[in-house]
This record gives sequence, structure tokens and C-alpha cells, in this order.
Amino acid sequence: MTLRVGIVGAAWGGMAHLPAWRAVPGVEVTAVCTSREESARAAAEKLGVERAFWDAHALCSDPDIDIVDLGTRPNFRLPWLETALRCGKHVYNASPHAPGWEGAKAIDAAWRTGGSVGVVDAFIEYVPAVRRQIELVREGYIGRPIGGTCHLNISLFNRASKQFPYNWFARGDAGVSGLRNNGSHALYPLLAMLGPVGELVADDRQVLPEWIYEDGDRVTPETTDTGNALLRFESGVVMQLQAGWAMTMHDGWLLDIYGTEGRLVSRAPTFPSAQDCTLEGLRAADKPNPHAPTQLQPIDLPETYRAEQGIAIDASFPIPPCFPMALSMRRMVETIEGKAGSALAAPDFARALEVERCQEAMRLSQAGRRWIALSDVV
Repeated sequence: MTLRVGIVGAAWGGMAHLPAWRAVPGVEVTAVCTSREESARAAAEKLGVERAFWDAHALCSDPDIDIVDLGTRPNFRLPWLETALRCGKHVYNASPHAPGWEGAKAIDAAWRTGGSVGVVDAFIEYVPAVRRQIELVREGYIGRPIGGTCHLNISLFNRASKQFPYNWFARGDAGVSGLRNNGSHALYPLLAMLGPVGELVADDRQVLPEWIYEDGDRVTPETTDTGNALLRFESGVVMQLQAGWAMTMHDGWLLDIYGTEGRLVSRAPTFPSAQDCTLEGLRAADKPNPHAPTQLQPIDLPETYRAEQGIAIDASFPIPPCFPMALSMRRMVETIEGKAGSALAAPDFARALEVERCQEAMRLSQAGRRWIALSDVV
């Protein structure tokens, strides 16, 4: 049986999601939706998709669509998501998962009631270097994890461009911020690696009070753009998290974790991808002089991490997010099909709720200037 996919959003949805879905066996993208009939019909023709929609609720309730792929603003997506889940659709949802904590709880209730498969488009854990890093931590490469640092810093509006399709990030009602967006993407692999967060303290602020465009136009953003948090996991691990979209000369991705027996570091110059994210590490047993400068060693990644049988693209695909995205989509399809031994869909909506719980704790911490226990976020 072929699963039929409808994509809401033709920009990033058409550029990255469409080729990723087309690389997954057992799937056909049959519909695309934009906000206007003219643009929807043009997108369907350009992308080679059979059906055009200009009402997302209609796509989300259409009986001939099995999987709904939702992009665009979190506040727009919330009612569409609820419609899709109410109609029994499986959902591949963008990150941030919801516009805020109340929306996240509403999505969770609808998802658990309906029993659909829900996956978030937060695919960093499928980037080969990060995937191997998570596995090595679980396998005990660094011993008992103690702490580390995670960064996801990019420059989006330091030199603002009107060609950038996400200038709505300035809107306070959209449900976005540097910490909500980049911070969420970082939290998904951290939770996969280290389990639940017990408590945290956070600082979330705006460092770019104006976005200045090439023609001199200026925008005063309503959103925060730079966040820092200290996360204390239930296991006792303490991680520093820095995430935002306003770092001058950004440093991209860093996940540096150490334990009683070693250290592992994944790095990428910007948002991590299969093409540019590297992994280094060293075990204490392999360093004769513990006081000498540390020279981390490259860690080879098995070829099976760069290509997977049945996926029509590999890590060299020219649109960098497509390969890890396709891996996430394939796990989703296998879960829907109930294949024996297949990996569960991930990151699923259960983890999405915990990421949103962390985000709400960060908001409360910022407001109260104090540590917040995750168990108090209800």
C-alpha cells in the first residue's frame, strides 16, 4: 500500500521535504497547499504534484491523504494539526512543535486520543556524526556522562535580506524565537542522548533591536533572538545550552560532552548536516599523560550512516537536510506500516511535548529569574 502525503507550504516544503519524501519507499506526495489558489496551482505544476490546495484544513481532512506534512508558522499550524489528528492523519510537523505550552498540551491530547503516528521535523539526531555520538554515549564510550556544552548559533538577521522567506520571525504572535527555534532543534538530540531534564535556569533576550535591510529599511522585531540555559538532567548530567539566530560570525553547531572515561565532540559550521558535521573523541585510557593538552581524534563513521538501503538519496545529496530528513521520514513510514523490528518513529510527539515542557520552563525561568523544576510545568 502506498502512503499518500500532502505538504502544507511550498517553499521549504518543495525544496527540501519533497525530495526527501520522494526518496522514501512506499510513499507518494500527491498534494501541496499554499495560501492562495494561484500560487497553489503554480506550485503543484512546478513540483509535479497532482493536487493543489489553498485551504490547509481541507488538505488536513481530505480522505485521500494519509500523511500531512506541516510547515510554516507555529501559530498557523496549531489548528491545522488539530484538524489532521482529529481526522486520523499521521503528521510530520515542523519545529517548534507548537506556539507555546498550552498549544503543545492541546496537540498532545489530540495525538494520544487519535493514535496517529506523529513525528517532528527535528532531524539532527539522524545527521551521521550526531547519530554516532548519541550511540557512543549510550554504549559507554565516555563512561558515566558528567556534563558539556551544546551550541546552535546562526546569523539570520545580522545582515537582513528581504529575500529571506522567514522575515515573519519578527512577529511576536508567531510562536518563535532564537531559543524556541534553535533551542528546540538542539533539545531533541540532547533528550535522545541523556534522557529527561530535571530542572533548568535560562536567560532569553534580544540582542538585535533592529533588522536593517540592504535598502535601508528597518524592522523592530518583537521576538527574542539569543538564549542561554543550564540544564540539569535527571541523571545528574549538567549541560550548557546556547541557541539563537543573531550571533555575529556564527559558530554553528557544537555538542561537546564528557564523562568519567572520555569526551565526544560533534561540530558543524552552521546548522548541522550530513555533509559538514564531524565527530571527534578521546578516551581517558588512550591518553597516557592526563595533564598534556587534549588532542581529540577523528572518529570514523560507518558507511551505513551515510547511505541506507532503500533510501534513494545519500549523505552527498546536494540539499543537505534531505538525507537525515529522509531517514526520519522512513522510520515514520515503517512505524505506520508496523514492520517487525523497525525503529520507532522519532522524534515523536511524546518527545515533542517534553521539548515544549523545557521551553515553558525556560520562559518561566526568564520571567522569575530562578531555577524551574520540569515537574512543576503542568
